[in-house]
Amino acid sequence: MSRIVILGSGAWGTAIALSLDRRGGHQITLWSHSPEEARQINDTGENTLFLPGFPIPKSICVTGDNQTLADAEIVISVIPSEFLRPTLARLKHHFHDGQVVVSATKGVENNSFLRMTEVVTESLSQTYRTLPIGALSGPSFALEVAQAQPTAITVAFHDLAIAGRIQQEFSSETLRLYTSMDVIGVELGGALKNVIAIAAGIAAGVGLGHNSTAALMTRGIAEITRLAVACGGRRETLGGLSGIGDLVLTCTGSLSRNRTVGQALGQGRKLPEILESLGGKVAEGVRTTRAALGLARRHGIEMPITEQMELILNEGKDPREAIRELMLRPGKGEH
Repeated sequence: MSRIVILGSGAWGTAIALSLDRRGGHQITLWSHSPEEARQINDTGENTLFLPGFPIPKSICVTGDNQTLADAEIVISVIPSEFLRPTLARLKHHFHDGQVVVSATKGVENNSFLRMTEVVTESLSQTYRTLPIGALSGPSFALEVAQAQPTAITVAFHDLAIAGRIQQEFSSETLRLYTSMDVIGVELGGALKNVIAIAAGIAAGVGLGHNSTAALMTRGIAEITRLAVACGGRRETLGGLSGIGDLVLTCTGSLSRNRTVGQALGQGRKLPEILESLGGKVAEGVRTTRAALGLARRHGIEMPITEQMELILNEGKDPREAIRELMLRPGKGEH
């Protein structure tokens, strides 16, 4: 039996807790940043705010007590990228050597342009120098994982043996894990596809059809791959679950918050109003767009779709004009 603490009681953190509890053989704790939120989940027996309709078994401990980390063997971080660094500042003294940390957050930190495992490493390195930190990513809507629909994702650690351990600990008849040593590629694939999903949503919102979506997805994975390889990732990783797999899901699935944001933008709604309507849920692509562009400029990588998304999101550019400019770019070879 492994003692597993999941940091973050949003939809994805809750879905992971339910999946691991169904698997059996673990002691599962779901940690909330707010004791009041943890109390509400315990009182109602479900996560009414982020994942309603799924009873939380009594076998899952839901708490806001920071001390719960002290007993963990495996820590899964599902903290939104915006709040990851300050949350770890609160919790870092409760970690201990010997733990394994799995990052399941899909984002890039603004200003620093760090991936989430890099933020974890930087936040904990002064205290803990031996914690292995890896990434969990792939096509996985929280609702469908909670429903126990078959799902396949990737877990990446620089040490393949640790990735294999997490694979063995997490895999079940409804959740299949593949291992990788390419932490960079897995993380960037999961983070950057959210930007392209906003673009796909915008295309749908302005009334464009399947041709446009297919073009955006295909050229989107091309620019994601360029940046991931420039950062040290492997091209083949972006052709897998955490790359094209996650991109297809997020660009086409109606459960995608990033696609939903894009669709509303394409219909003429304003970004602040759209984000407010999410009811506290996070569309990571909104924040990731600017960070991705900063990372691309640092490495001298061209990302035309991401550039146009930045102009739409942060400078109010008309979506139709952005699409027009993408179509009128100088002609190039495909590869």
